[in-house]
Amino acid sequence: MNSLEGQFLVAMPDMEDERFAESVILVVGHGSEGAMGLVVNHELANLRFADILDELDLGDPDAVIRLPDSIRQRAVMRGGPVEKGRGFVLHTGDYQSGNTYKVSDDIGLTATLDVLKAMAFGPAPRSSLLALGCCGWSPGQLEEEIGANGWLTVPFSRELLFDIPVEQRYDRALESLHITRASLSPEAGHG
Repeated sequence: MNSLEGQFLVAMPDMEDERFAESVILVVGHGSEGAMGLVVNHELANLRFADILDELDLGDPDAVIRLPDSIRQRAVMRGGPVEKGRGFVLHTGDYQSGNTYKVSDDIGLTATLDVLKAMAFGPAPRSSLLALGCCGWSPGQLEEEIGANGWLTVPFSRELLFDIPVEQRYDRALESLHITRASLSPEAGHG
């Protein structure tokens, strides 16, 4: 199977693992050592970007309080069940640090505090998404799950990642394949 890095995985409606029910995951790494991704459509309840800044002491508390609500109230995604306490930021390619992993020409992944400071106080990436935790697959595991009809693959869309409201991302990912929840079958289409 070709690398799925930079593409989305969309959970089939009959996904047995409830942690991934109705999930849209951006695959940020995929190779012979396995795969890694971030769920981009499930918010953590009662946790906002300002809470992360406060928890990590990233900036003067007064400066954090003065941040615009659009920054303070940004959602934090539940990135996955692995390393739940670790933060990952998906961002546009206009932001780079020495610790940025290039997912594609347009998207980077940074998991260090410098990107959080940039998101809060500038210079910020044009678009970004903060997730706690990630998803991981051992070598061959993701390919097996796709073969067992657990996931659909969807080409990358900047709009889906950053612009579509979080609660609409699952349905919009399906729509990009010209299907709906009702048209999906739990039976694999192998001949």
